Amino acid sequence: MDFRQINYFVAVAQELSFSRAAERLHISQPPLSQQIKLLEEDLGVQLFDRTRRSVKLTIAGELFLERSTAILEQFAEAREQCTLTLDGRAGKLRIAFTASVPIFEQFSRLIQCFRKAYPAVEMDLLHLSTGEQLQALDAAKIDIGFLRPSLNFRAPPAFLVEPLWNDELRLAVASDHRFADPSLEIRMVDLAREDFILFPQALGCGLFDHITTLTTLAGYSPRIVQQVRENSTTLALVAAGLGISIVPSTYIVSRPPGVVFRKIHHAKTESGIVLATARNVSTPSLKRFLDHVRQFQSQL
Repeated sequence: MDFRQINYFVAVAQELSFSRAAERLHISQPPLSQQIKLLEEDLGVQLFDRTRRSVKLTIAGELFLERSTAILEQFAEAREQCTLTLDGRAGKLRIAFTASVPIFEQFSRLIQCFRKAYPAVEMDLLHLSTGEQLQALDAAKIDIGFLRPSLNFRAPPAFLVEPLWNDELRLAVASDHRFADPSLEIRMVDLAREDFILFPQALGCGLFDHITTLTTLAGYSPRIVQQVRENSTTLALVAAGLGISIVPSTYIVSRPPGVVFRKIHHAKTESGIVLATARNVSTPSLKRFLDHVRQFQSQL
């Protein structure tokens, strides 16, 4: 049994006439009848009741028509999807992002617009730290990374990096902390004796590297009392008075009660999100996505 025989069977079943089916298929009737006979022998059932005046489906024929129609529809859909992959309108993208990326309104709009424009492109979204993303890109485990690089980040030659959105690092303290006083001008050196709640260093977090670079420039290493992977948890611990933290200002929109954000003066607190891909990987879907990102950014 092959697709040709299934196609022949469906034509006869829909026309209930071998002559009309042969005309529709642009073949002569004897080869059509022969193929249907071979199909019936292969299946071990009779698909049609034939008389001189009529052709009717048997019960087995009705069941096989239902299954055959579904098979042909799935095959047509698969063939169309394969065709779409040639120009990137279908395919699969593995996209990673750091914890703060989804809080940017631009990120959700970017993904939503791309999915609307290219619904046949499947997107797997993963939460990875900056260091984890760079490793995953190098190992070809992801296609695209939205990461927050450290202050001294330099993109490896194997990666293509494009800047996207900017914010700055802010001090997060409990509302009853002395640094919550808005009249105080806070500098990094003022935080030397504080207990810090930060990301684990082992994750290769660009935010961690940025913060420790700032403390080093201020002449000390931060006293880390809690290591937390999620900034939402970090802010909850800050609210509980377990320590202070330095987080991206984008988290102001999700600030829990009891937390105050303060500007840090005279420090390189500017931060931002960049997009990274491997230079040696260029699938049609990836090219579509990068073109979409550039067009999206031009409209901001």
